[in-house]
Amino acid sequence: MMRKVRLFYAMIYFIVLYLPIVLIIAFSFNDSVYIAFPLKAFTLRWYQAAMENQQLLSAFSNSMIIAVTTAILATFSGMLAAMATTRYRFRGRSLATVSLFVPLALPTVVTGVALLSIFMMTGLGLSLATVILGHLMICTPFSYGVLVSRFDGLSPDFERASMDLGEPPLATFFRVTLPLAMPGIVSSLLLTFTISFDEFILAFFLSSNSPTLPVFMWSQMRFPDRLPLVLALASVVIIVSSILIVISQRLRSKQA
Repeated sequence: MMRKVRLFYAMIYFIVLYLPIVLIIAFSFNDSVYIAFPLKAFTLRWYQAAMENQQLLSAFSNSMIIAVTTAILATFSGMLAAMATTRYRFRGRSLATVSLFVPLALPTVVTGVALLSIFMMTGLGLSLATVILGHLMICTPFSYGVLVSRFDGLSPDFERASMDLGEPPLATFFRVTLPLAMPGIVSSLLLTFTISFDEFILAFFLSSNSPTLPVFMWSQMRFPDRLPLVLALASVVIIVSSILIVISQRLRSKQA
């Protein structure tokens, strides 16, 4: 009896969680601007329209630039923080660790408004750079969380042995530490890229006249005849993001 109840709850959970995603993908292939059953006919014209839309391609380019830059900078920052908190003992280490996760405790809207106010007061114009700065605040904690678990699992004896054999600290880092930490670094890059690419709220506040793909999709939803185009874009983003997250999790499971 209990097994049937658990199975029922599991089915409800998966239906609530994944049915909207299935419907988005299904309607993206529907040959109609109306989102309703029954589906009219199978078509790829919305995907073709997406590939020919210059505003969309510009927004996609902005998102790629922001996501790649954010992933690299967040992973670099997270790696330095992870090495500092796992390899060294210093006063305030616990406070520093907690402070890294403070941006995740704040509502993203609050963070966006605060950053927008700071940029306006300092006269810093909104651009892709301001979006990257905002994304760094929320991506660096995720990078740190991935990499600190990796460095915790690496014995410092390898680095000590390298330096005992005459290698300077910098050479030890590139020849010993970096290769051993590479699975965590790749996992961090994929995870932070996905988070930055999909992020909407900070990009909405900080992007000005250079919208990212999520902001562009939101702007198109005001027009009913463009909704199928948005569904096609959403389907692509869902599939690509899911693949990247699965790869990231596989890498994390291998390094555990």
